[in-house]
Amino acid sequence: MITLTFEIVTTFILATLMISLSPGPSNLYILACTLGSGKQGGTAAALGMAVGSSSYAIGTAFGLAALILYVPVLFVLIKVLGAGYLIYLGVSALRFAKAPHLRKPVQATTSQIVKRSLLVELSNPKTALFFIAFLPQFTKATGDVLVNDLLVLGLMFSAIALCCDLIVAQLSHQLGKWMARSPTIAVRQEQLVGLIFVGLGLTLVWDLWQAG
Repeated sequence: MITLTFEIVTTFILATLMISLSPGPSNLYILACTLGSGKQGGTAAALGMAVGSSSYAIGTAFGLAALILYVPVLFVLIKVLGAGYLIYLGVSALRFAKAPHLRKPVQATTSQIVKRSLLVELSNPKTALFFIAFLPQFTKATGDVLVNDLLVLGLMFSAIALCCDLIVAQLSHQLGKWMARSPTIAVRQEQLVGLIFVGLGLTLVWDLWQAG
């Protein structure tokens, strides 16, 4: 049983679209994956992030976000791991950008990108904290009904975000095709991918430093 009305769902969808289409780290990540591995890579990244987001949505409905909120060490640990992984991906991309002929053999497969993106999304506990702050605004239920409402809203958010990420992947693919016309620009493309990953990782580090 759920208490969500048509008006509430419509408002939620509009709010989610505004959030998902606003420039942010997830859009930059999809851009980097698409430029680095093509449209298929961008699509795989979007799917991996959607699975991670859905996992946090389910976890939030059953109290995971509260656990992260009240156990600061867990929050910090997850963010440190996520920052380190993103910086590692960025440095790897920058290293191979210096030797463009090495790109093809080391290009990630679709399954690798899905797994990598899932890990990136799961290593961002802010997703869970966002859900616990955002989703309850659209329901007044309590008890088991609240769990159902949060679950539905969370999965809806993940589905809408996936659609928006796929749009970003398509647009990024068109940008990548234009950049690939020139060998020099192609190298800059690889460097841009690395810088985006490193930048996202350093952003997490900065957040931790500010919080400390």
